Amino acid sequence: MANDNAPVLSCQKCRTPIDVDASIDQLNPAAFKLLTDSTVPGQQQVAKHTSRQSRPTYPSARRQTYNDAAQSARNPTFKRSVPNTRYGQQAAQNPAMSFIDVQMSESMLNPPSRTPERQPPIEESPSNMTDTRRAILSGISGTAGGGSMADGLETTNRMFEILSSRSDIDHPICVECTELLVEGLQKRLAISTRERDAYVDYLRRANTDVPSPEEIKAAETALQKAKKSEAEGLSKLEAYEAEKNDLDAQLATLEAESRQLDQEESDFWQSRNAFSSTLTEFQNERDALVTKHLHDQQILTQLQRRSVYNDTFNITHDNHFATINGLRLGRLPSPYVDWPEINAAWGQTCLLLATLAERLSYKFQNYELLPQGSTSIILKIEIRGGNSTADARHSTTSSSPTVNRQRLELYSSGDFPINFGFLHRKFDNAMVAFLECLRQLGEFVEGQGASAGGGGVMGVGGSNASGGGGVMKLPYEIRKDRIHDQSIKLALNKEEAWTRACKYTLTCCKFLLAHANNVESNALRRGR
Repeated sequence: MANDNAPVLSCQKCRTPIDVDASIDQLNPAAFKLLTDSTVPGQQQVAKHTSRQSRPTYPSARRQTYNDAAQSARNPTFKRSVPNTRYGQQAAQNPAMSFIDVQMSESMLNPPSRTPERQPPIEESPSNMTDTRRAILSGISGTAGGGSMADGLETTNRMFEILSSRSDIDHPICVECTELLVEGLQKRLAISTRERDAYVDYLRRANTDVPSPEEIKAAETALQKAKKSEAEGLSKLEAYEAEKNDLDAQLATLEAESRQLDQEESDFWQSRNAFSSTLTEFQNERDALVTKHLHDQQILTQLQRRSVYNDTFNITHDNHFATINGLRLGRLPSPYVDWPEINAAWGQTCLLLATLAERLSYKFQNYELLPQGSTSIILKIEIRGGNSTADARHSTTSSSPTVNRQRLELYSSGDFPINFGFLHRKFDNAMVAFLECLRQLGEFVEGQGASAGGGGVMGVGGSNASGGGGVMKLPYEIRKDRIHDQSIKLALNKEEAWTRACKYTLTCCKFLLAHANNVESNALRRGR
């Protein structure tokens, strides 16, 4: 059984306690020397040069220096102190934690015999069984003349110290760490092998590419030419730099001019934009005025084309009836027209004839129209002592003519039927007087047309109002109480015939209205 105070070995990497094999515990001096001497690096042999090398790969002085350094080299000596985490109480008595330079001595050849101390009995365990086996072997070897168990452990520790000092690996290590270490060394070996192959290939290519004297001479000649070309290039470079400086100065001048031109351009565009804005305002104002002028001119043309007389007196027809301003003039059994409507239509007709006479500056002979709506009146003037009102007006005699004014009512009360014509005597006389006034105004218009050189006015239905030879005439002939052979009187007349006579009367009034519009247009045209 091992002593509790004996040093315990642990792996220098994972710090796990390890059991050393019994063959290493008791090493004889020969085996110890064999193990320690195997770690000393041998002298490297000088590699033989190949026949292809024309010169050594390195100077001979460097080879001599390397040989002298290798002969005088000594084994490295260093101390390390690695604390034992598990066995901290035995750290002071564990010599494996430090490394010293150990030389062959008599203590290693003849280790002193030590009597092992009696240890108290402890419980057996798997680890204690190993220590017991080692103690039994140590006791046997000590009895046979070898060292004790403590001497074997001390020798093992010294061996591990020497091995650790002569390599990059700290001993002892366990089996698992050894496998990992071997795997890492194999990787390093593979990398080193590849590097060596690369260096060997590079050395081979370098030895192959050694230039010959002719190549060296050609290279020197090329070098001289290159130097000469370099000098020429430098001179050209200096010239180019001087030219570049001149160009830079010119460029700076041009940039200043460019900035000035940019400023002038900016000022120009600002003024141009201001002018454009002003011009746009004037153009908008002009367009507005032109549009307004065109609108006003269009309205003026429409107003010029529009007749006030046509707007005031709208003469048209409604089936068998002639209408003025929507009032029917005539009477039929069906449809039935009331007398107030008929009276209002005659009032509008009387107003139209009076207006046309005033516009054409004509005075009726022996008649005067007094339009009063539905109760319009025609005054018949009779002059005694003269033939006409003009004769009475131009008379030079001292005796003044006597003027008799007869009142003719151009309306009917509607108290009597239309067949009783004798009861409508005043109304009939007024309608006959209206036809006479219409005839007089028509003759006046025909006289004006004849003096103006013809050019008849278009009558009703698009036909020429001039009868023939370019003389203007009414569309229907008026003779006393008849217009186009239709009597205007209600006495002994039928409703249909009287309605046609009223229609012809309004047609002649429309003819005179068209002539008045023509006179108005001609006056406006001459006024321009």
